[in-house]
Amino acid sequence: MSETWVDLRSDTVTQPTAAMRAAMARAEVGDDVYGEDPTVNELEASLAQRLGFEAGLFLPTGTQSNLAALLTHCGRGDEYIAGQMAHTYRFEGGGAAVLGGIQPQPIPFAPDGTLDLRAVETVIKPADFHFARTRLLCLENTQGGKAIGADYFVLARELCDRRGLALHLDGARLFNAAIALGIDAREIARHCDSVSVCLSKGLGAPLGSVLLGRSEFVAQARRWRKVLGGGMRQAGVAAAAGLHALAHHVERLADDHRRAARLAESLTKLGLEVSCATNMVFVDAGVALPELTAHLEQRRIRIRGSRWVLHLDIDDTGVARIVEGVRDFGGLG
Repeated sequence: MSETWVDLRSDTVTQPTAAMRAAMARAEVGDDVYGEDPTVNELEASLAQRLGFEAGLFLPTGTQSNLAALLTHCGRGDEYIAGQMAHTYRFEGGGAAVLGGIQPQPIPFAPDGTLDLRAVETVIKPADFHFARTRLLCLENTQGGKAIGADYFVLARELCDRRGLALHLDGARLFNAAIALGIDAREIARHCDSVSVCLSKGLGAPLGSVLLGRSEFVAQARRWRKVLGGGMRQAGVAAAAGLHALAHHVERLADDHRRAARLAESLTKLGLEVSCATNMVFVDAGVALPELTAHLEQRRIRIRGSRWVLHLDIDDTGVARIVEGVRDFGGLG
């Protein structure tokens, strides 16, 4: 039998574990559009309680979760502020503009993954009919793998309160941030009006995100979920995977971080310029990247660009295979 693939393209490529599949198989289900799926209801309520919110909404994807949040916070002609490389701005197909008539106002990220709050304040539009109405600040944690601490969110909350903005967090890898910082994820989330938590990245569920907020916010987001085609029926099968992930796959994120750090150290010794943050290793292979990609592919190792992502399907043996594959490549010297 040939070796299994080591896939570094993203932490979305994970396969459900045997225990997760078993949880999915025995899930009690109902029609979630009618609010009758007990497993979905349990997932929404338990994660809301865990992070300190009144309610939650299970959606099929993180993109749809963020979009539902934007559509709920903003109306046509409104504006949200986000990072230039933020997922909500750059990697979600322009959905807020296309479907909601919501204008993005991007600004550069600082090297630590934050937005300079002084720069945020300068782009808030005045109350003048010449301008879009700035309604929302969108933050991201982690951003480029970098974990952003609770102290920053205290300051962001103060700015939003002072300037009349809502605060949304794309927390696709929120638990990665919390594990890296050694704090409870609630300590970050509690400063936000809404948070989107992805279950299908480092947590290893096959699909799904949960949008959290106040009860009235989530009720309106539920309507937008339906408009966006995200109303699911017997979705408890998928929600059970999320519940299993939250129960069993949060603390083990530290293993991904440890393996990423070890991989970064090994690649540095091979002469590559490397940086590492949480479960992501950023590798500068220069003009040799296409050749390195093909070389590793022959060894059943997949990469996509300079970001190499560790996850629950890559163990210590997988890390050793990556290092060996790069060491065998002769085009970096």
